Amino acid sequence: MAAPSPSARSLGIDFGTSNSVVAQATGEGVQLHDFAAPGGEAINVFRSALCFWEEPQARSGLGHEAGPWAIAEFLDFPAGSRFLQSFKSVAASASFDSASLFARRMKFEELGQTFLSHLLQHGQLKTADLPERIVVGRPVHYAGSNPDAALARARYDAMFAMLGRPVQYVYEPLGAAYGFAMRQTQAATLLVADFGGGTSDFSIVRIEPPGAETRCTPLGSAGIGIAGDRFDYRILDHLVLPMLGKGGTYANFGKVLEIPPSYYDGFRDWSKLALMHNRKTLDELARLHRAATDPAAIARMIAVVEHELGHGLYEAVGDLKRSLSGADEGQFRFESEDLSIEQTVSRADFEHWIAPDLARISETLDRALVNARMEADDIDLVFLTGGSSLIPAVRALFARRFGNDRLASGEELTSIAYGLAQIGLDADMDQWIAPEPATV
Repeated sequence: MAAPSPSARSLGIDFGTSNSVVAQATGEGVQLHDFAAPGGEAINVFRSALCFWEEPQARSGLGHEAGPWAIAEFLDFPAGSRFLQSFKSVAASASFDSASLFARRMKFEELGQTFLSHLLQHGQLKTADLPERIVVGRPVHYAGSNPDAALARARYDAMFAMLGRPVQYVYEPLGAAYGFAMRQTQAATLLVADFGGGTSDFSIVRIEPPGAETRCTPLGSAGIGIAGDRFDYRILDHLVLPMLGKGGTYANFGKVLEIPPSYYDGFRDWSKLALMHNRKTLDELARLHRAATDPAAIARMIAVVEHELGHGLYEAVGDLKRSLSGADEGQFRFESEDLSIEQTVSRADFEHWIAPDLARISETLDRALVNARMEADDIDLVFLTGGSSLIPAVRALFARRFGNDRLASGEELTSIAYGLAQIGLDADMDQWIAPEPATV
């Protein structure tokens, strides 16, 4: 592979469910892009969040912000804001048409363009100055129960069209694999496991030593729509939702029936919970409140939806997960006027809750090996990346399969963007581009 000229440039964009990262590569190296944060500090991880509020002077009638600025705006005025996080998880959902934002509705691509415009603004990136080569990561398998990859591709195309440049899509774990491979000095077969907010993706590549004509060759990939957001939901399902009426009963024409679990589907991730804040859902919950055996529990659920308490709940979940990654026990703490929870949770309990998800992740890992025509013993190195790779039970899954001596980790939030930018300079970039999804 010929070395790129020093004047060559490429931009890698990791548009993640929880966080987004941008890197720029030249013939002289790769640099993560910094963004401004509300406190004035420079950050290179930009939260994938949006906040909207009514602003009559604006042409659209809405004010908006993204990233850490969106979080700051929401915390300053939660009662008058709409906060959206993890909206990437609905990219492949045909059932998602648009988000209701006060008097306006916005489609996925409009949400995405709004997010990108703020990401560029806070990164002081002007579209006219962007490189001609832009590489965007995409999941191997999109989040959702029945994801439509062709729909997601169309929405991504519309979202990234605002950059004014052709965009190439590469599987996210391949981005991480490429970046990791370029730092290796010996030949090896590498498995990359990328654990994001919405998906867990696996790719296997062959690395050749420096000086080889082709340094890195993709062999096979697989993915599943189970990752950090699902683990978050398991915590909510056991600690929070019973206090909001899940598992309870209501009266209906003289019969006592169990409250349908579908009322709580919106708590499965941030995007769905935020979209519950609409008049139709609140009216349904009001009717359930009148018929519920425990109306106080449903009142708490209404408060969570109506007062946009989801941000605080998920922050409490994140704090618990982080504490359980370093200790055998952690505290779940959440406090508001309508709901107060403080409970000790053991790591063993958490691992029991996510055991079904880990089993499906393990099955997907098997599929990646099959797709690459490999056995576990054929893998020389395993690179774990993404926030959920820090969970001990996740790491243990790979230690049992491959042994601790073959595991490596690091740059959990930035490795994908780093590799995507490098791929943009590869003379053989075509082999890395994700195939066009089949239309149904």
